[in-house]
Amino acid sequence: MTTHGSRRNFLRSGAAALPVLAFSPSAKAWLTCPDSAEDAIDIPGLDGVILSSAEDLAAAADDWGHIVSKTPLAVLLPASIEDVQAAVAFCNQQCIKVGPMSMVGNSHSTLGQSQAECGLVIDISGLSEIHEVSDTDVVVDAGVRWFELVEHTLTLGKSPLVLTDHIDLSIGGTLSVGGIGGQTPQHGLQTDNVLELWVVTADGQLKVCSATQNEALFNAVRGGLGQFGVIVKARIPLRDTAPLARHYTATYADVATLIADQIMLMNEGRFDYAEGFATPQADDSYVLSIELVKYYDEADPPDDAAMLAGLDYVAGSEVAETMPVYDFFNRLAPVVAYTQFTGEWYLPHPLADFFLPLSEAADLIEATLANTPVADIGYGPVLIYPFPRDKITAPFIPMPDEDTCVLFSLLRWAPSADPAVVADLLDKNRAVYEDVRDVGGKRYSISSIEFDLPDWIQHFAQRWPSFLQRKLQYDVKNTLTPGQGIFPW
Repeated sequence: MTTHGSRRNFLRSGAAALPVLAFSPSAKAWLTCPDSAEDAIDIPGLDGVILSSAEDLAAAADDWGHIVSKTPLAVLLPASIEDVQAAVAFCNQQCIKVGPMSMVGNSHSTLGQSQAECGLVIDISGLSEIHEVSDTDVVVDAGVRWFELVEHTLTLGKSPLVLTDHIDLSIGGTLSVGGIGGQTPQHGLQTDNVLELWVVTADGQLKVCSATQNEALFNAVRGGLGQFGVIVKARIPLRDTAPLARHYTATYADVATLIADQIMLMNEGRFDYAEGFATPQADDSYVLSIELVKYYDEADPPDDAAMLAGLDYVAGSEVAETMPVYDFFNRLAPVVAYTQFTGEWYLPHPLADFFLPLSEAADLIEATLANTPVADIGYGPVLIYPFPRDKITAPFIPMPDEDTCVLFSLLRWAPSADPAVVADLLDKNRAVYEDVRDVGGKRYSISSIEFDLPDWIQHFAQRWPSFLQRKLQYDVKNTLTPGQGIFPW
C-alpha cells in the first residue's frame, strides 16, 4: 500500500484556520462557532476538516482557466471516503451545492466547471492513496494524480492504457470528463479503460459499480461531468510497458495528408502513441506535424525505416530520438515549470476542444486555422488526431455519427488577463463550436464554451432523456457539480 501525500492538504497554510463546525440554514452560512446562530446544525463528525478562510475560498474559486471565479462558502479537506459521504449527504439534506475539485496540483477545468458558488467544494486531492497493484490492474484513490500512479507502476513494468498529454491531473477528475491522449486511437478514452469505480451518490451512499455491478451508475459517472456522483476510487487496468520510448516527428504539407497517415497507423497499430499538431508561427501560418512513439526494450530497438515506411510526410523532416518512457509520459513538465516561472502559466486558458466527423474534418480544420492568428493560440499548440468511434463506450460522451472521429483542439493561451481579450477568445470559441455543430461535430466538455440548457439538450441529442433520467435517479435535488451549468435549477 502506497500513500502519495496522504492528508497532504492539511499541510497547506490554510489548514491552520478555524474549522467549520456547524451550518445555518437561514443564513446559508458555515459557522466556526455553533453558538453564533440560533438554527445552527452541527456538522457530522469528520476525520478531515471543513474550512472557510478567505485563502481557502479563493483557491476553490479558481481553476486552470482563470476565467470564471465562483466563491464557495466552505472547502472540505477529506481524510477518508467516509468524510465525502457525510459531507455530501449533509449538503444534500440542506440543499447545498457540492463541487469536487483537485486543489493540489492542477484543477484542469477552464470555465468554472468544478466550482460551487455559495456551496461546498470537496478538495478530492485529500484522497491520495494507491491501494494495491496486480499484474493486470491497480486500485487507486480518485485524488491521486496520473504522474504519481505512473511513477509507481513503471517500477513494475506497467502503465495505464491511456494517458492525457498533461499527467499532473487527478484520476477522478479525468474519469469524470473523458480523458483523451495519443493512445486513444488504440484504446479509447480513459473513461473506456476503467474496470470498477467507487462512487458517492448525492444521498451519501457509497456504491461500487462496474460493467457487471450497478451498471447504470457505472455508465453514468464515466464522463458524466460529476452530475451523478463523486468518484472516490477506481480500479484501472494496466498494460506491460517497456522502459524506453523511440520518439519520431515529421512535418506535413496539409491537414488531409496528416489525418490520412494517422488513420493508416491507427488501423495497423504500428505505434503506441500518435498525435498530430498544428504549431502557430510568427507569420500566422501553421506548421503541421506528427508525433509518434514506440515503447521498447534496449535489447530490441525498433527499425526506424520500417516504423516510418509508407508515411507521406515532407521528405527530410523526420527526426527520431530515444528517451526513458516516463520522460515521454511527463514531457510537459518542463513547459509547466518554465511557464510557472515566467508567470504565463497563470494566464487565462480558454481551451476549445471538438470531436469532428472525418468527412468534414480536414476542410473545417484548414478553414479554422486560416482564421486563427498566433495571438489567439499563444503557447498552443493545436491538436489533430483521429480515433475510432467504436472505442468510445461511455454513453454520455457524444460523438459524431461516423466510424472515425477527429479530435481538434485549440489549446488557446490568452496573451494577457485582460477581460476584453478573454471575452473575445470565448466569442471565437463559440463561433468555431457553431461551425463544428453544423457539420455534425461535438464539443469536448472541458472546453471554454458557454452552454445554456438548449445547447446541452442539442449536445446530448437522443441521449438527453437518459441523462435527465439518471440525474433524477441519483441527484434529484441537483446538488452535485453545479459549475457545469447543465441544470439551471
